Amino acid sequence: MNAGVEPIFWMGNRYATNLQVLTHDPREITDDGFWAVSISFEGQWTCAKFSDVKQSTFKSDALQLVSDKFTSSMSQQEYISYVRSIKEDISNGEVYQANACRILSTTIPSDFSLAPLFSSILENNPAPYASYLRIPGLEIASASPELFLKRNGSIVTSSPIKGTRPTGGSDFGSKDQAENVMIVDLIRNDLGQVCKDGSIDVPRLLAIEVHPGLDHLVSDVTGELKDGLSWHELITPLLPPGSVSGAPKSSAVRIIAANEHDRGPYCGAIGWIQGDACELAVAIRTFWKDKNTLKFGTGAGITWASDPQAEWDETELKAERLVKIASGEIA
Repeated sequence: MNAGVEPIFWMGNRYATNLQVLTHDPREITDDGFWAVSISFEGQWTCAKFSDVKQSTFKSDALQLVSDKFTSSMSQQEYISYVRSIKEDISNGEVYQANACRILSTTIPSDFSLAPLFSSILENNPAPYASYLRIPGLEIASASPELFLKRNGSIVTSSPIKGTRPTGGSDFGSKDQAENVMIVDLIRNDLGQVCKDGSIDVPRLLAIEVHPGLDHLVSDVTGELKDGLSWHELITPLLPPGSVSGAPKSSAVRIIAANEHDRGPYCGAIGWIQGDACELAVAIRTFWKDKNTLKFGTGAGITWASDPQAEWDETELKAERLVKIASGEIA
């Protein structure tokens, strides 16, 4: 981030300015302020305390377009081979489901700002958990449709997404439904570590949500928190998000680490914490800056029923609209 550029955070019309504290230690999160939080897939926290928060729409200058083409961290054939290797792991009983991701990247000028891109995203690809974070060393523009964790007092909710189709496409198949139920069970287990016994519920299962260009299968898992948990104690057992790792989570994370580069902010969590409330999204459909590189992640959940070519096509579908916005093909 350039010197003199004001740190800001925006999500759900919460517009935060005047950065007071920047830390990578979640134990420093206090109950007396508004904190913007980014947690990488690998578990690194970045916590920014802002003193001024108001209700405001997000506006920015004219869009800076990406001029170079995006390149993928995996070719189509490499990704298909990765999917096949996961299916082999499934057949060997090592994992039931794993999320296979690749990173798209392109070169940008050092003064390239993601703020105008985020403004265009809000206009052309609205998402329920869209967010923008700009602090020293980190800039993220996310069009996330997925809730990782919402807290209101002692009640928490997580809403995993599993199942994607083009808008108005054919019905979700048994593979998508089974995958969603599998991840719901994982989230129930995760929340069971931090919630009171008997409080876990699934009030919504396999609901269809419509988003720009695609539809998703979404479920809700809720619970009542155990008493006296700090934010670190609440969130850490839930990481990384189950929908973008797999089941069992430990096996899926091991497979991901062996086959992918670090995902960084992508597939982690991004959002805000204030008092006894929070709203954290799964950081998918997300752009971020890495020095002179703009990155964007895309992936798909792999099960035994997965068709490798269809999974590649799903990663293309998830990336297509947002990459076109960044390149000025949708404005």
